[in-house]
Amino acid sequence: MGFLDILLIIFAVVLILLSLLQSGKSDGLSSAFSGGDGLNLFANVKERGAEKVMSNLTLAVGTIFFILVLIARVIQ
Repeated sequence: MGFLDILLIIFAVVLILLSLLQSGKSDGLSSAFSGGDGLNLFANVKERGAEKVMSNLTLAVGTIFFILVLIARVIQ
């Protein structure tokens, strides 16, 4: 197992944890099937404070993970 593989595992775990820590932005899957009034997929939701930091951090870690996967694929 090389250095790049270890980096990929670390970034994958961090990305999963960040995704799980984010709060939901909709009423959930049950309201989608039951016709809940609050489900609007194109609503402009403003993130503030910790939610915005978590969202930006998740985006950054996801981008780094994607780049590492491309690098690993090109090297192998």
